[in-house]
Amino acid sequence: MSMHRSLKGASKVAARRNVLKRFERIEVMKAAGKWKEGDRGRGLPKTKAPV
Repeated sequence: MSMHRSLKGASKVAARRNVLKRFERIEVMKAAGKWKEGDRGRGLPKTKAPV
C-alpha cells in the first residue's frame, strides 16, 4: 500500500507558501523600503512571497 501524500516528510515538500508570517512580511517590506523602525507590526498590508 502506498503512503498518503500528507504523511511524507517535510524535506520532500518544497511547495511555495502563499501566506507569510508577520516577521516574513516585515522583512519583505524592509527590502522594499516600506518599513521604518518603530512602525507597528499589526495591520500590515498583504505582500507577495519572494520567488
